[in-house]
Amino acid sequence: MTELIWEGKYDKDGRKVAPLRAALPFQTVETVNESAQERQRALDFFSMGRDPEWRNRLIWGDKKYVLPSLLDKFAGKVDLIYIDPPFDTGADFSFRAEVGGAGFIKEPSIIEQKAYRDTWGRGLESYLQWLYESLLLLRDLLNESGSIYIHIGHNMSHYAKVLLDEVFGNSNYINEIIWKRQTAHSDARQGSSHYGRVHDCLLFYSKSQTYVWNQSHTPHDEKYLETHYRSIEPDTDRRYELADMTAPGGASRGNPYYEFLGVTKYWRYSRERMQQLYEEGRIVQPSPGAVPRYKRYLDEMQGNPLQSIWTDLNPINSQAIEAAGYPTQKPEALLDRIIKASSNDGDLVLDCFCGSGTTPVIAEKLGRRWIAADLGRFAIHTTRKRLLSIPDVEPFVVQNLGKYERQLWQAAEFGESAENRQLAYRRFILDLYRAQPVTGYSWLHGVRAGRMVHVGSVDSPVSPADVANIAAEFRRATGSGSGAPTTNAVDVLGWDFAFELNEVAKQQAALANINMRFVRIPREVLEKRAVEQGDIRFFELAALSLDTRVSGRCVSLTLTDFVIPLDDVPEDV
Repeated sequence: MTELIWEGKYDKDGRKVAPLRAALPFQTVETVNESAQERQRALDFFSMGRDPEWRNRLIWGDKKYVLPSLLDKFAGKVDLIYIDPPFDTGADFSFRAEVGGAGFIKEPSIIEQKAYRDTWGRGLESYLQWLYESLLLLRDLLNESGSIYIHIGHNMSHYAKVLLDEVFGNSNYINEIIWKRQTAHSDARQGSSHYGRVHDCLLFYSKSQTYVWNQSHTPHDEKYLETHYRSIEPDTDRRYELADMTAPGGASRGNPYYEFLGVTKYWRYSRERMQQLYEEGRIVQPSPGAVPRYKRYLDEMQGNPLQSIWTDLNPINSQAIEAAGYPTQKPEALLDRIIKASSNDGDLVLDCFCGSGTTPVIAEKLGRRWIAADLGRFAIHTTRKRLLSIPDVEPFVVQNLGKYERQLWQAAEFGESAENRQLAYRRFILDLYRAQPVTGYSWLHGVRAGRMVHVGSVDSPVSPADVANIAAEFRRATGSGSGAPTTNAVDVLGWDFAFELNEVAKQQAALANINMRFVRIPREVLEKRAVEQGDIRFFELAALSLDTRVSGRCVSLTLTDFVIPLDDVPEDV
C-alpha cells in the first residue's frame, strides 16, 4: 500500500523508528472517594493473592511513558479509545479560565510548552512521528473487537487518515465523521479569502471486522413528520403513516405470492403473519380492491439511523452547565454518542489526552470502566473536580510514574556506573540551579549566593531525617574553608517531599539557627530540549500555615499563610 514517509520515520539503517516501550510502574498518589470498608476489602483481596477490585485511573504523565506502561496489564483489553490530540501547530496553548468568578489567562506550564515544542520542533515531520508512535501503542492496547476515534482538525485529518490506514489497515476504516462545531466563525468575515472553518473531523477505525456497534438514531425532521405521519388515531392521538407491504417478485427473491383482501401480490410477510396483523388492526385497505397497507406508528419508530455529518451537537459555551472553563472542552453529548455506539456496559474506555475530562465523566455516567491521562496538571485537576461532581462516583485512583520515570532518565543520561551517575546528576542539577558544586561533604552539594545547596535523590522524597542530616553537616561546615556557607541558609532541592516536612523541618532548622528553603526540582529537567532552550525554572515548595482552636467537640481552623509555586498560578492572579 502507499506509505507516508517523513524524516525520522526510518533510522540510518532503514528500519522504522519504534516508540519507546519502557514499562514503568505506576505510583498511586491518591485514591478518591473510597470508603474505609472498600479500602480494607481491596487489601484483603491483595493479601489473598487475588487482584483488588477494579479502580478507574486518572494518570498525570506524558503519553510516551504512560502508554507503554499500560501495555503490560492492558494490552488487547481496551474496548474503545477516543483521543483529541493537539492539532493546532500554530497555537501558543494559553487560554482564558475562570476561578471564583474571576477570569485570567492560563499560560501553558513549562512542561506543556516543552511538550508541544518537542512535538512540532521539526514542524510537520516531528508531529507525524509523534502521532504515528502514539497510534502504534494504542493499537496494541485495543481489543480485537475494539474501536478508535481520532478527533482532529481539518488541517491534519488527511495526514492522520494515511497514518491510521498504515497502522490499523485501510480495511478497518469505518467512517470520517464531520462535526459542525459552530454556526459561524470569525475567520470568515467580509474580505476574507476562504470559507468559514466550522467543523472538526473524527476518524473512526476498528481493529478487526468484528467490532462493537450499537446503532444510534436521530429524531425525524419535522417536515418529514408532516408529510409522512399525517394520520392520527382518534382514540389515542397516536400518529401513523400507511406503509407499503408489497415485495419484489421473482422466484430468486423468495418472497411469498398469494391473494389477500382480494389483491394478489408478492408480499413482505407470510400469509399467517398478514392475517395476524389484520386482526390486530395494523392493516388498512383504503378502498375495496385497493392494495392493503401497513399502519406504522410514529411512537414505535426509533428515528433516522445516525449519519456521518453531525450538526445537532452544540459546542460548549461559557453559560453551559457543564462548562469547566477549559478551552478545548468537548460537549458531553458528543462523547455520550460515541461511547454508546462503540462500547457496552462495563467495557474499558481509554483517553490519553483527556483535557477537561469529558471522556471519563461520560464513561462513568454510562457504567463503563475508564483510564484517562494527560500531560497537563491543570487538566488533571479539572478532570478530578468534574468526576467528584458526579453523584455516587465510583472510587478512582490518581497516578503518575514518579521516580521510575526519573530513574530511566538518569540511567540513560548519566551512564550505568552508580557513583559516576550520581555525581554527574548532581552537577547537572546544580548547573541548572546556577549553583557552584562543592566537595568534601555528604549532604551539602553546592553553593549559590552564599546559601548551601542540597540536591535530593531521584529515588526517594526528601524526608525529615534528610533535613536533620543536612542541618548537622551545615553546622560542622560553617566557616570551614573554601566553599563553606557565608550565611545561615540552605536550599534543599527535591523531586518529592515527605508530607509534614515543612513543619518538622522548620522546627529542626530553627533549633540549628538555619534559614532552610525547600525548592522543587521541575519535571522539565527530564526534557533535553527544555534544558537546551533554558526553560528550567525552580519554585519553592507549596506550604501553608494553620491556627487551630479546639472548644469542646468543635475545631476551628484558620489559614494564616500559604506559598504556592508560581508555575501553578498565572502571573496576573
